[in-house]
Amino acid sequence: MQGMMSRARSWFVGCAGLAIALSPVGALAQSTDPIRIGVIGEESSVAGASLTKAAAMAADDINAHGGINGRQVQVITYDDHSSASDAVRAFQRAVSQDKVVAVIGSYISEVVLALEPWSARLHMPFITPGAASNLISKAVHDDYDHFKYTFHGWLTSAFIAQAICDYTKDLLVDPMHMKTAVVMSEDAAWTTPLDERYLECLPKAGLQVLDHIRFNPDTNDFTPIFHQIEDKHPDVIMTGISHVGVQPTVQWHDQQVPMPMVGQSSQATTSTFWKDTNGAAEGVITGTAAATDVALTPVTIPFAEAYVKKHGVTPAYVGYSAYDMVYVIAEAIERAGGSTDPEKLVTALEATDHVGSVGRIQFYGRDNQFTHAMKYGPGLVTTIAIQWQSGKQVCVWPTDKCKGKVSFPSFVKTPS
Repeated sequence: MQGMMSRARSWFVGCAGLAIALSPVGALAQSTDPIRIGVIGEESSVAGASLTKAAAMAADDINAHGGINGRQVQVITYDDHSSASDAVRAFQRAVSQDKVVAVIGSYISEVVLALEPWSARLHMPFITPGAASNLISKAVHDDYDHFKYTFHGWLTSAFIAQAICDYTKDLLVDPMHMKTAVVMSEDAAWTTPLDERYLECLPKAGLQVLDHIRFNPDTNDFTPIFHQIEDKHPDVIMTGISHVGVQPTVQWHDQQVPMPMVGQSSQATTSTFWKDTNGAAEGVITGTAAATDVALTPVTIPFAEAYVKKHGVTPAYVGYSAYDMVYVIAEAIERAGGSTDPEKLVTALEATDHVGSVGRIQFYGRDNQFTHAMKYGPGLVTTIAIQWQSGKQVCVWPTDKCKGKVSFPSFVKTPS
């Protein structure tokens, strides 16, 4: 903005009469144009539908408080239909036609990995609020100068797995004496590093891994998989599911599989999951970003309550993080002195220190293996665990923040 004003002053000196007539109009247009942020989501997905809705709410909240240096934030949404090729076309349109200054996009790792090279090619700041694959931040670390425009606004798969191992020890191993597990994950980009960390941290948490099953996300009949699991007689099924969720949960319940389903079930993070499974979600435990009744920060409950009031359901995990990422971009623009220049914006984003709905948000630096990924740990972002009980999401971990107690349906057998 300062450069624009300097050029306007030079023009005024050279062509005084014309500048008197035109420069106030030009300056006014520059100072009041909205700041456009592209938001690419998956409207037909149980989890992904939260992304665009939450981002729009963040823009409304920012605008209600004066916008960014007096400029309104305009969110332009695109539905990629869970397709990487549709997402790439949306990204290109956002940059070339709609003139956005940054893009927030997708909870699907395959989609984000397809967009990351376009972010580099077009020098467009890009943040994913929901994808988890370690490869997203690895690309930034390995070729910073090329991929520095991408930021990972959700926890990596490795951190998600570690959080699940931590809550499993606190909830199931120590109090219930569970000792064995079978890992059951969909075959997807985000679950490869998730499962790698599972196989490392579950034994450290006290669970021997008896089997490791990866299935095609297009699987409709989970009966053979559950039979394979039951033959191993584990104490718990550790899940890594996001593209699927309803089908395995319904069949787990209907077939009375006697082991609890625990781990990460992204579709189970929103309250629509209870209706979608016709109550079969009873007893399912999943990690998630936040909950409507847990004050992780002063932002968490007000946002969650406003989301429920507006949309009639709770946000999925990606709803919380998408809301936060709009603020992260807005604050970066303010730190950059109002500039939306990509280079300045990247530098400003790297300095992020934002208290959002999911916790205190900072990004790892250039020297960390997870460059531009969200920092994980106490005092930052650590996730929580919820369990479905009688149609409600009950927060059960960490125990210092959550009041709920774990309770499984009668068909689930536990060692204790």
